[in-house]
Amino acid sequence: MKDLASRGDSRSQRPHNAAFREFISSGWDETVPDAARLESADATPARRDALVRRLPGTRLVLPAGVLKVRSNDTDYPFRPDTAFAYFSGLGTDEEPDSVLVVEPSAEDSETAEATYFFRPRAGFDTDEFYADSRYGEMWVGRRPTLVEASQRLGIEVRHIEELRDHLAKDVGAQLSLSVMPGVDAAVESMVQEIRGQNGLPGGDEAVTEMAAFKEAASELRLIKDEYEIGQMQKAVDATLRGFEDVIRRLPEAVGHPRGERVIEGVFAAAARADGNGVGYDTIAAAGDHACTLHWTRNHGVVRGDELVLIDAGVEVDSLYTADITRTLPVAGTFSPVQRKIYDAVLAASDAAFAVARPGLRFRELHAAAMEVLAHTLEEWGLLPGTAEESLSPEGQWHRRWMPHGTSHHLGMDVHDCAQARREMYLDAELEPGMVFTIEPGLYFKENDLLVPEELRGIGVRIEDDVLVTADGVRNLSAAAPRGADEVERWIAELRQ
Repeated sequence: MKDLASRGDSRSQRPHNAAFREFISSGWDETVPDAARLESADATPARRDALVRRLPGTRLVLPAGVLKVRSNDTDYPFRPDTAFAYFSGLGTDEEPDSVLVVEPSAEDSETAEATYFFRPRAGFDTDEFYADSRYGEMWVGRRPTLVEASQRLGIEVRHIEELRDHLAKDVGAQLSLSVMPGVDAAVESMVQEIRGQNGLPGGDEAVTEMAAFKEAASELRLIKDEYEIGQMQKAVDATLRGFEDVIRRLPEAVGHPRGERVIEGVFAAAARADGNGVGYDTIAAAGDHACTLHWTRNHGVVRGDELVLIDAGVEVDSLYTADITRTLPVAGTFSPVQRKIYDAVLAASDAAFAVARPGLRFRELHAAAMEVLAHTLEEWGLLPGTAEESLSPEGQWHRRWMPHGTSHHLGMDVHDCAQARREMYLDAELEPGMVFTIEPGLYFKENDLLVPEELRGIGVRIEDDVLVTADGVRNLSAAAPRGADEVERWIAELRQ
């Protein structure tokens, strides 16, 4: 029985004779120009220094990750692990199976040394060049050389075949070894084997070290540097261009049997043209679908009298993503009841913006928005008691119609820094450089018998991306209209 690796050979028609091998390896221009240093390379040394200070005396292994099979011999598009991308400065899809190693410098334990291990470009005289569908230049494009990779990253670069020897060197009593868990099973197994061979504990102690590594990688991303802020604004700007494309083509979605997918497709095209792609699955939710918080099937129709909730973000090549939601009247104008709900959500959003400033605790953003929504729902006669009773821990009735949080951190991951401790996230004070969302909503499902019939089947969310500054916050997505009148004008102008 053939092994898995050779099963594709049964349909191969590739010639193997010596004359062909000699012919295909000749006549190529072998010039390799110098590579440009990545802009991110100026930011990554400080990140790595912070990492070795956080986890002293440890050689830290950050795999990029591996290709994942989609179907038979086709893979999903590759997106490297976030921690690897953050500490290496690499983005897009060029480095599956590669590894970044970060460790304290021999001269200064609080300064990091970094080495990047990957499979470089093979020569034209190798079988890999023309015959390897995973790495071959004819199949997947030219890979950088070791020199090019070093020029781009500004660190030492070595062949991936040297990884094991490097990881094992000097590991023991004076130097521990840890790996980012859940990214590359083969590298993780290699690290555990080396730990055992050099007297480092396994079992729960090794798991605890890996958990601390994952936690540190999350928490160190809570404050964005200037490079990151620039990339976040770039992602937001690209996202807003995608929204504008959607608005221009929204009439195409009306009446289409899968109108929501028309919207999704328009945004995906913009994201792919302007960046690496979408930062997460686009939510294009018309009518009652907007009341399903993570509606990503997007197979519904779009009707002219409905609202459509679009939650989408472009991930730029550096892998930073925006996360913006706008709820649009398909007809171009809000009906009175649609505007009533929209204005209530906008008031909750404005309340969170009003209190957002350095020193405020992150969880207080949510509290400010909930204060507004609870009182609004009381005025509408929907609560079984008062707003104050609902806001108490024993009540929370208003959360029936606003079940998610108002804010989450944003960066390379759409829900960034998710492994951070509570005291570093929900209970932390806002600091300049933090980037997060403000996104209250109200969702009245069509089968909700506790609300008037006119409200049923309407969901509204308004989501913006926010940067904490020295004296307040800056709405990175302010160019996207928020008020109902402004949204109507926005739609009218783009459809002209």
